[in-house]
Amino acid sequence: MSHAETSDTSEPSEPSKTSAASAASATSATSATDKTSETSETDETDTASAAPAGEPFDLDAYLARIGLRGERRAGIATLREVHLAHALSVPFENLDALAGRAPSLAPADLVAKMVRGRRGGYCYEQNTLLALALRALGFEVSGLAGRVVLGADDPESRPRTHMMLRVAVPGEARPYLADVGFGATGALLEPVPLAVGPEFAGAGRRHRLVRLPHGGPLELWALQAYDPGAADWIAQYAFTQERFVATDFEVANWYVATHPRSPFTRRAYLQRTTAGRHVCLDGARFTETLADGTVTGRTLTDEAEARRVAEGEFGIAVPEGLRLLG
Repeated sequence: MSHAETSDTSEPSEPSKTSAASAASATSATSATDKTSETSETDETDTASAAPAGEPFDLDAYLARIGLRGERRAGIATLREVHLAHALSVPFENLDALAGRAPSLAPADLVAKMVRGRRGGYCYEQNTLLALALRALGFEVSGLAGRVVLGADDPESRPRTHMMLRVAVPGEARPYLADVGFGATGALLEPVPLAVGPEFAGAGRRHRLVRLPHGGPLELWALQAYDPGAADWIAQYAFTQERFVATDFEVANWYVATHPRSPFTRRAYLQRTTAGRHVCLDGARFTETLADGTVTGRTLTDEAEARRVAEGEFGIAVPEGLRLLG
């Protein structure tokens, strides 16, 4: 997901993550925890790491969904190939939240929706699905949680509502940061080593990791993306390497999908990246961003047009009865 901290009276510049951060800080963690306990008491499995016993992950179906075939071994080439293929194949979308429900993070439900169905998802869904696939390929994966700092002056003004992955790669000295669920033009298309300083260029985008000062015991990292339009490095999110598990993400998922101030509950938010092009539908506004930073947009005028755009531009089958334009 991706956003910038906002109030009820302002619109987020990247609503996929920003206003969710506002939503999370606006209510108590206790109520979210209570709700999560009611709905997922049986979820003892770290779904960011593995599928439940007796329910093997369908790796072949997943690879077919992202356009890959054949056997693969855990290694940096496989990680890059799978990450990029997933990022270019599975759209970012919030339609479950728009329909008034938190999306399921159960492996079988993710496969049914995002692999076998013509749907996408947001960060918790996208990165849980990627983690399942990487584990099936032999990688060691753990979940991370970040504060979205895009548009924020203070990194600690936002709660940790974005999910990413830490991936240990056989033969590599450093773990990698993987993230197919940020949904913005500054999102990773390829994973990057968890190393401060060097610039990483992947699939036409430029990123780097920096460390930020803070008062905690763990190092605080920030992912920055180069914005060709602004000719500057823009921080996307900040995180530590503390491990987060499925129950942590269940709470955050419920907050983001159900809080009344979350933009996910108020308007459609779809994104998709293809070669040299990124498209976004934010409510009725459709925007296209090219690799050189050129941005064009138009406002959709009716529901039929919005559904055609969702299908044609994003490859999303909108559920019957759900209105995209409110």
